[in-house]
Amino acid sequence: MKKNIVSYLVLALPICVLLYMTLSSKDTVDLSKYSTKGLELNYTVSQEPNTQENDLALNDVNKLYSPYLGKSFVGFKEALAFKESRGDYSSVNALGYLGKYQFGAETLKIIGIYNPAAFLSNPALQERAFIANAERNKWILRRDIKNFVGKKINGVVITESGILAAAHLAGPGSVKHYLRSYGVQDHEDSFGTSVQYYIKKFSGYDTSFLKPNKKAKATSTSI
Repeated sequence: MKKNIVSYLVLALPICVLLYMTLSSKDTVDLSKYSTKGLELNYTVSQEPNTQENDLALNDVNKLYSPYLGKSFVGFKEALAFKESRGDYSSVNALGYLGKYQFGAETLKIIGIYNPAAFLSNPALQERAFIANAERNKWILRRDIKNFVGKKINGVVITESGILAAAHLAGPGSVKHYLRSYGVQDHEDSFGTSVQYYIKKFSGYDTSFLKPNKKAKATSTSI
């Protein structure tokens, strides 16, 4: 043990002497003798493209960004709204369909709305209308949802959210015809968008929030 201690002291002594001599030296280093001339200093770090930011920029011309909503119910209705009107509450298309979700006047009457102008200027009412109409469609299509969800028609897996989106586009009757004919009877709207397209595009969202309701009204449904 004593031999080891003596060995450490012998090694430490010259190190201490060298440190003392270095620190006590009055010589300074002349930095003017050093230059970066001729050296390759153009280093860069590659950057991955920010695809999420690019997608968000496309989704809102006003650049009002929201968190990624995924396959949630809110994600479902916002994705559908973006397809219908780019999410514009004041939108009126060439055929007279109104608002963020592009409702027709006759559909609005079914869910208790008789003043299209008031509807167009009331975002909260438009949101209630979407819920009421979707719940009514879910009640009308409840047997088809039970019988067809999980099956494939024309290579497309049928989901509840796809069915409800297609019902919003073309009405629940058109969706029944499509499902019960196993895709033979498809319906297209005035712009050429089909039931099958909506069933596929809006597949797999969580629409369990919506409860089947035969008498759903926008004026009595709370969000």
